[in-house]
Amino acid sequence: VQLQASGGGLVQAGGSLSLSCAASIPTGGSYAMGWFRQAPGKEREFVAAVNWNGETTYYSDSVKGRFTISRINAKDTMYLQMNSLKPEDTAVYYCAAGPRGGSVQDDDYTYWGQGTLVTVSS
Repeated sequence: VQLQASGGGLVQAGGSLSLSCAASIPTGGSYAMGWFRQAPGKEREFVAAVNWNGETTYYSDSVKGRFTISRINAKDTMYLQMNSLKPEDTAVYYCAAGPRGGSVQDDDYTYWGQGTLVTVSS
């Protein structure tokens, strides 16, 4: 499975961005999808995940209520709508495919995209 993340960019604090992650093969029915991020000088951290059919979602406490994860299996694409962005959201965002039920642990994910940079200015 190859994953292509896109949609990153520069936005002011309080603004919004939408990320996309396109898969090279159908992932619905087989894989959960997740977003992770890594800020400069920090370890990679979990952001959000959605299970194989899109019915169950998981969020980190830091983004809950501001970010929304979704997927359209017919398009083999996952999305992350990010609202009320903060400077601390600045990071490279990676999408990943993993176990059907979803997981917050990056070690559980098998396939990773190349990352897309999100920069939030204050």
